[in-house]
Amino acid sequence: MSATILAEEGYTPPGVHELYLPSLFDGLPWVVKPFLLVCLSVIIIVAFFHLATRRKAMVPSRLQFAGEVTYSFVRDSIGRDVIGSKDYQKFVPLLFALFTFILVNNLFGITPLVSFPPMAKIGYPMVLAIIVLVVFNVVGIRKQGFVAYLRGMRCVPGVPKFVYPLLAPIELISTVLIRPLSLTLRLFANMFAGHLLLLVLITGTEYLLIEGAPLLKAMGLLTGAITVVLTFYELFVEVFQAYIFTLLTALYIAGASDGH
Repeated sequence: MSATILAEEGYTPPGVHELYLPSLFDGLPWVVKPFLLVCLSVIIIVAFFHLATRRKAMVPSRLQFAGEVTYSFVRDSIGRDVIGSKDYQKFVPLLFALFTFILVNNLFGITPLVSFPPMAKIGYPMVLAIIVLVVFNVVGIRKQGFVAYLRGMRCVPGVPKFVYPLLAPIELISTVLIRPLSLTLRLFANMFAGHLLLLVLITGTEYLLIEGAPLLKAMGLLTGAITVVLTFYELFVEVFQAYIFTLLTALYIAGASDGH
């Protein structure tokens, strides 16, 4: 109903085209806002943890405490608890890099004057998923040997042999294709949908408050309040998606290591 009223009033809602941003420099079509934000995220992460660890103290500063809590969370709650205390240490740098990189880029979606999560561009989560695919398959091959890893990927323990012809290709496709695809689409779809929803609410609220009649201005106050609530919800989603991506990476590595 409100969308119909806005359309009649001349409001044009933002669409998918808002994600296809123009190049910032002539002759450099790949230099777009998401690319610069990804580069900026790396600078922010490196600078933050450099400052957090530059002057270590028994009584940590707020910056040191934030850095230590973040690292300990990834190392203990994801790495050690999922992969196991024997092998987890070697994978902590990867897990920590994935978590912080995805988290900072997701948070750009609700950062004032930025308001764009690079993970809403499917290429970025796809590259991360391919890295994860390569890592856990290499781990499995190194731990078990190529033949044993391939056999374990196709033959699920405890399943009757007559089911293998049906189950083996499903397991193979699941490991090689479905896992990276699900990692990609889960992160991309959440960031894409959240960004577009907030964009519609923000621009619609602005239009109602500035251009609308008195009744529509009152409606604009309501949509503005909804926007604030959904912004906090989007913050939760952004942090949660970084956690889920990292957690699934650890699960895949653990499965490849154990051979189950």
